[in-house]
Amino acid sequence: MTELTVGKNDAGKRLDAFLLKVFPTMPNSLLYKYIRTKKIKVNRKRTELNYRLAEGDTLQCFISEEFTNPPKKEELFKTLSGNIEIVYEDENIILADKKPGLLAHSGEDEGLPTLIDEIKAYLYKKGEYNPENELSFAPALCNRIDRNTGGIVIAAKNAEALRIMNDKIKNRNLEKRYLCAVHGRPSKEHATLTAYLFKDSAKGQAFVYDTPGKGRMKIVTEYTVKKHKDGLSLLEVNLITGKTHQIRAHMAHVGYPLLGEGKYGTNKDDRKKGYKHQALYSYKLKFLSDGEKNALSYLDGREFTVKKENIYFLESFK
Repeated sequence: MTELTVGKNDAGKRLDAFLLKVFPTMPNSLLYKYIRTKKIKVNRKRTELNYRLAEGDTLQCFISEEFTNPPKKEELFKTLSGNIEIVYEDENIILADKKPGLLAHSGEDEGLPTLIDEIKAYLYKKGEYNPENELSFAPALCNRIDRNTGGIVIAAKNAEALRIMNDKIKNRNLEKRYLCAVHGRPSKEHATLTAYLFKDSAKGQAFVYDTPGKGRMKIVTEYTVKKHKDGLSLLEVNLITGKTHQIRAHMAHVGYPLLGEGKYGTNKDDRKKGYKHQALYSYKLKFLSDGEKNALSYLDGREFTVKKENIYFLESFK
């Protein structure tokens, strides 16, 4: 019999979701059978799949050892240096400045170090995270940006911070600003552009249209021109909507592809000049109030910006 005690980071989770995290090799059907036949109990009593765990609950699991003692997999983060650039950090969150070229999270290139791996390594070395002390929670990213885009990514250190940040993002209580360099000079120094975006998941690409249509999502992109130099323009962008590749695809659609852009433009000449990634940086983040008091209310109204020297394409406008 294996007994588990629910900690703060797992309180509030559904029993089935929690157990699938704790015993990842267990088939769903078998898990449900174990609960139904009372081989898994909460506080020594029969329970239901949708039971919400409370801190201090104990789970008694009379299940096969193959699930309770699976072969240990080497955790990538333990081999890393934890070298991240921190914009801001407190006991609940980290704002990290992700460099272009680094994956935010694992995807098609499994096995490569990612930003969240480096964050786990950083917290592990500080003694703030140890998977041996957690049943199902691990530090997690709250927002993600493209591999070749740089800028601020939020990571939650605990479950409550993750829940609040997810709600803030869902309710648009965060204001994110981007800087980008585009080819050409927009006819208006400030404009709000509206179009319709279709995401082709198979091709990993977004297509922008001027009119609505099946599968097309409305997008709104606000920009302000900051500088011009040598056929390039530096823009500050505010995403009124936030869709996949919105800035890259929308600016290319109106005739101003990003410097270094390969997917939505031709970057052959840009690469010769050393621009291997699209010139796009999520450089500023402001926390807006949602009108409710919570564990992150102390951040309301605060604004954070990356170091200017990290935005490599600003050199083109000196």
